[in-house]
Amino acid sequence: MSSPTKKTCLWLAGLLAAATLASADVKVGQPFPALGGYGLEGALPDAAGKVVLVDFWASWCGPCKASFPGYAALQRELADRGFLIVAVSVDKQAGPFDEFVKRFAPPFTTVRDAGQRMVADVKVPGMPTSYLLDRHGVLREVHLGYHGDGSLREIRESVLKLLEEKP
Repeated sequence: MSSPTKKTCLWLAGLLAAATLASADVKVGQPFPALGGYGLEGALPDAAGKVVLVDFWASWCGPCKASFPGYAALQRELADRGFLIVAVSVDKQAGPFDEFVKRFAPPFTTVRDAGQRMVADVKVPGMPTSYLLDRHGVLREVHLGYHGDGSLREIRESVLKLLEEKP
């Protein structure tokens, strides 16, 4: 391959990668962006082949505080069947995030999007918002807000359906 052709191919590959990242405003039926590409603070679990609930939250958010006990119960109930929760905090400061996590001690992964890169890329409409992904990383449902037992029941039913699908 000649040098100008090689440069053109590299330029096009870079442009395609940038366009993919810039268009991360995901819709139901599309792959969800890889969590590892945003510099999230905290250890990310291996989500390959699992049904994943990606929950965007903030320490100052009342409904977020209400959701954590229910999500903890859901994680404990369904983890052995291939379910995983990854809670992504949008807190810019570590202190409020750390206090929240210490207070609620969730049995699921909590990470922090301190730079607000992922929340901006995904175009999260408000706190909390949860994205339910199937075993292939495809967005299947978006849950806006948290409305107590009704929200938890709805999410649980959706998770159970996805867990029953063949990988």
